[in-house]
Amino acid sequence: GPFTVIVGANASGKSNIRDAFRFLHGIGRGYTLAEIFGGKREAGWQPIRGAMNEIIRFGQSSFSVEVEMKVESGLANSSFTIEVGVDGKNSSGFQLTTETLRVVYEHGSEYGVYSPDPNQSDSLHLLFRPYVRDQEERELLRPFRARRDRPALIQLGEHERFGPGHHEHYWRKQVIDIFANMRFPELSPERMREPAFPGAAVLGDSGENLPVVLRHICTDPEREAILTSWIAELTPMDVTAFEFPTDPSGRVHLTLCEANGRKVPAYSASDGTLRFLAMLTALLGDNPSGVYFFEEIDTGIHPARQWLLLELIEQQAAKRGIQILTTTHSPDLLTFVNDNTFEHLSVVCRLEDSHDAMIRPVAKLPNAEKLRTSQGGLGRLLTSRWMETALAFTEDYDEAENGL
Repeated sequence: GPFTVIVGANASGKSNIRDAFRFLHGIGRGYTLAEIFGGKREAGWQPIRGAMNEIIRFGQSSFSVEVEMKVESGLANSSFTIEVGVDGKNSSGFQLTTETLRVVYEHGSEYGVYSPDPNQSDSLHLLFRPYVRDQEERELLRPFRARRDRPALIQLGEHERFGPGHHEHYWRKQVIDIFANMRFPELSPERMREPAFPGAAVLGDSGENLPVVLRHICTDPEREAILTSWIAELTPMDVTAFEFPTDPSGRVHLTLCEANGRKVPAYSASDGTLRFLAMLTALLGDNPSGVYFFEEIDTGIHPARQWLLLELIEQQAAKRGIQILTTTHSPDLLTFVNDNTFEHLSVVCRLEDSHDAMIRPVAKLPNAEKLRTSQGGLGRLLTSRWMETALAFTEDYDEAENGL
């Protein structure tokens, strides 16, 4: 959905979902498997949590991710699947096991852009179905030998045979753009208080460059009015404008101006105010990303004002055609979700004596719709751990019914 909220107890697996999105994002950035998992400092890419024996664990030999996307302006669905296993020659490394990209149009036409060669299990040979009208030519398969230390989605774009003139490139490029167009903000008030050099066009994931990006937004009177009205609603401050003074080095600072003439520099603003302002800046800025993943989006926001945060997120996700995902432990936040967000609220649970975590829509749990409107609503269901209990009961019931 436009806004997806994920709840669950600590260590239930919520952050693993974020890691899976970061894995896809690393593919979009063109990294090798070693770089995706181990980090790439010069590019500011942080490692994915855990050593190899924690990423692939519990006796498994590999992990896989499958994701579906809309491509070609929503006229087709693309399905991308990748499986990564342990490198047999390097016990501390990863290798590509299989990888498939398929495109299906609404009218039913399906194209396997590439998929593994079933007759070449010892190495990764990829097969292609050319996009041509002649049925006989369409069935021709063109082999391509791919390295196993890097996603084939990236390797193909570097091969002269599959350049911009090929439809494989056209579909592949759209999927890469989707993966690359993700953000994982971890907003730091300390970084947001820092001045910034002019020219920065994008708010950093830690909140760096806030003064410069905010100054650009405020060149549009309509967007500046939206910013000031949201901040005034969120805090006791009666913010009417922003100022951006520069120091002798040319760096831009941020000052919040109130109706009574008081000026509050970013150094004195509260952490919650700065976090909310950074979220506004990210969502109102030019060329927003397609996907944002926030951990604990309500951090630093007073419970009495979390409904404002929720309203902002829900409005901007729908208005700008973006997807926002967040984890939360806040019962207050859940109390205010609208009907659409409720449909995309999910609970993550790890059953007793099980290594596996599962995720289910809360709306599909027994009586969830009815209990949502009762006293305390979703917030009470969260604090009482009713969601996890209902999920466990539902899973046990299904297993008994199927004789498992």
